[in-house]
Amino acid sequence: MNLYNAEGYIDLTAYEALSRIEQEERRAKKAAAYRPLVYICSPYSHGCINDNIENARRYSRFAVDTHYVPIAPHLLFPQFMDD
Repeated sequence: MNLYNAEGYIDLTAYEALSRIEQEERRAKKAAAYRPLVYICSPYSHGCINDNIENARRYSRFAVDTHYVPIAPHLLFPQFMDD
């Protein structure tokens, strides 16, 4: 980042704007680098299974939207396993 423009004059407006953009990019990279795991625990076979699956999907989507990595085994395992 250069404080001076192409003609050699100090250009504070461009310098401040570019500095802020660079800071935001650094923060975004740092935030994307670390996403903690969260275990999604909700009922599966109690009550209506379809409603329980939909709730678990919503919980998982909320976790992703808030920068977590959801682990929801009851959404995965029933796809290929049977009690």
